[in-house]
Amino acid sequence: MSALAGKHIILGITGGIAAYKSAVLLRLLIKAGAEVQVVITPNGKQFITPVTLSALSGKPVISEFFTANTGEWHSHVDLGLWADAMVIAPATASSIGKMANGVADNMLITTYLSSKCPVFVAPAMDLDMMAHPSTTRNLELLRSYDNHIIEPAEGELASHLVGKGRMEEPEKIAEVLEAYFACPQPLKGLKAMVTAGPTYERIDPVRFIGNFSTGKMGYAIAESLRRQGADVVLVSGPTALPDPAGIRTVRVESACQMLEACRNEFDSSDIAVWTAAVADYAPAHPADSKIKREKAQFDSIDLVMNPDIAATFGKCRRDGQTLVGFALETDHGPENAARKLKAKNLDIVVLNSLSDPGAGFGTDTNKITIFDHLGHSAVFGLKSKAEVADDIVNYIAEYRNK
Repeated sequence: MSALAGKHIILGITGGIAAYKSAVLLRLLIKAGAEVQVVITPNGKQFITPVTLSALSGKPVISEFFTANTGEWHSHVDLGLWADAMVIAPATASSIGKMANGVADNMLITTYLSSKCPVFVAPAMDLDMMAHPSTTRNLELLRSYDNHIIEPAEGELASHLVGKGRMEEPEKIAEVLEAYFACPQPLKGLKAMVTAGPTYERIDPVRFIGNFSTGKMGYAIAESLRRQGADVVLVSGPTALPDPAGIRTVRVESACQMLEACRNEFDSSDIAVWTAAVADYAPAHPADSKIKREKAQFDSIDLVMNPDIAATFGKCRRDGQTLVGFALETDHGPENAARKLKAKNLDIVVLNSLSDPGAGFGTDTNKITIFDHLGHSAVFGLKSKAEVADDIVNYIAEYRNK
């Protein structure tokens, strides 16, 4: 049986010549057992008729907010809740720009903005439009929202030029959806809590003690946990990253705020991953107003030790919980990781080193070694942080099944 059988899929069609391929994609999805609701933009109807699409889907095609003459309202919110997946094929440069920037001026974009399901985007446009900086920026924005971009193929385009911009073939798009739903979700039904980013410890209202963590690793782990079926809450220190789609995000600033946010989530969590780079110390007496430069005497700043969040919860963990910590070391990495594993009552420690090129703060890659309290370990080469996150989450899933 197809992994698409019984799935609710929204097929979004925008105004491009590749819309003729959408009929083939629709037929493939229906044949695989999916229930498909077509939502088409007004310009999309210039390229393929709603009659054709309705005949293939067995459902009326939705294009406007209201049905003419009857006043029947089509609820984009209900559609977004109904769907297991949304695929927009073709996705024109105009619609991609609207999706990336929240320009909700038609039924398709409002449905996209209301959807809680994974979204797959199949761009289709001429090669110069595809290569334009605005298009590449908008596609990066969509990726950052956790949308899946199905890259266009190269070939002859509607302009008769040859290059990248052809919408991927319907069979390939259907395969992408099939593979997504066929992916096992070993963590389904479990709750996971992830901490990420730095903490800022205020000296005064405009200055702080912090570190160079960007939060990229923790956010990638949260997204990987969600893909594997977990219900994820992300407790994030200050970062420039947007809240990940489908993940409840709690924003905090200081170590003490992060500790309190974790207290609200820990008892109900099956998995806790402590990736945040929590400041070890905080100013003992932060000033209420900005310290003036000409008056300041910074011979010393009195510091107090921040709570150790991982160790705090390691002392009060319950049976069945899996606790994962990180060790960022400059030397004696394995020894320090083993010490942290025991001292903080963790199940798993992920070690990475600032001495490894491409690893550590601010990069898009990482290189890790994983240790667990059963005495097992695994070494991984330099990979993107998304791939590293999958390695970590796969290890967690396998560890829980031992």
